[in-house]
Amino acid sequence: MDIKNMTAVILAGGKGTRISEESAIRPKPMVTIGGKPILWHIMKIYASFGVRRFIVCCGYKGELIKKYFMNMNISNNDIAFHLEDNTISSVLPDTPIEDWDVILANTGLNTMTAGRVLKVREYLKDDEEFFLTYGDGVADVDLKALLDFHHKMNKTVTISTAQPEGRFGAVKISDDGIIESFREKARKNQSFVNIGFMVMKRNVFDYLGDGLDMLEKEPFEKMVLEREMASYRHTGFWSPMDNISDRAHLESLWEKGAPWKIWQEGLSDEKC
Repeated sequence: MDIKNMTAVILAGGKGTRISEESAIRPKPMVTIGGKPILWHIMKIYASFGVRRFIVCCGYKGELIKKYFMNMNISNNDIAFHLEDNTISSVLPDTPIEDWDVILANTGLNTMTAGRVLKVREYLKDDEEFFLTYGDGVADVDLKALLDFHHKMNKTVTISTAQPEGRFGAVKISDDGIIESFREKARKNQSFVNIGFMVMKRNVFDYLGDGLDMLEKEPFEKMVLEREMASYRHTGFWSPMDNISDRAHLESLWEKGAPWKIWQEGLSDEKC
C-alpha cells in the first residue's frame, strides 16, 4: 500500500496524569511546544511523508481537540473580519493551510488503548493497513523506511523501537552498602522501548478481543507468542512528553531547530 493512501490513527484520549500541571486544563496531546500542540507536531511528521488522512482517538477533554481543529486556520493565520457582511478572510490569501482530512472520534473517557482502536475500525473502511501512534511523542523517524520494513517482515504489527537517552547514573552497590562504581548510563546500555510510530495490518482487530485491555498487554503479548510482531529500530531522535520536564526539554530543542522538525514551512511537506 502506498504511504500517501494510508491513514494515521493517533491515540489522544488518555488523562496524562504524569503531566497533571498541564493536563488539568487540557488533554495531553494539546500541550504545546513552540506554541503548537504536540498533536500538530506529530501530524506534521506524518504529513511530511504524504500522509493526509488522520483519525484522532479522543477521550479526556476531547472537546478541546475539536475546538482546536474548528478554529485551526483562524488561530494560525492573520484574519480580517468584515463586520458589515459578517464574514472573515485571510489577510494573506496565499498563506499555506494544512490539506488534511481529520476524523475526531469519541472513543470514551476511560477506554483502554485496544478499545480505542476497535472503536475507529469503521472509519478505516477497507484499509489493508494503517499507522498507529501515541499522541505524546515526537521523532525524526523515517516513515517510508518503516513501511518498507513492515512489508518486508510481513507481520501483523511493526513497532518502532529505540534506546532512549540515559537519564540516570548506573550505580553498583556492594552487599554492605558501599558504592563500588558510578557512571552515566549511555544510550547503548538502555533497553529498547516502543516509541509508537507503528504499522498494523487489518487483521490486528482479531487480536483486540473486547477492547477491555491495554493494547500493550494481551493483544501485543499474543502477537509476540505467535511471532506476529516486528521491530523497526530507530536510531535517530525520539522523545516522549511524559512530564513537565520533558515539555521544557522539547521547548528548548524547538528554539534550537527541533530535530523532529523534518518538514519545511510554506513548502510542500512531502518527502516522497
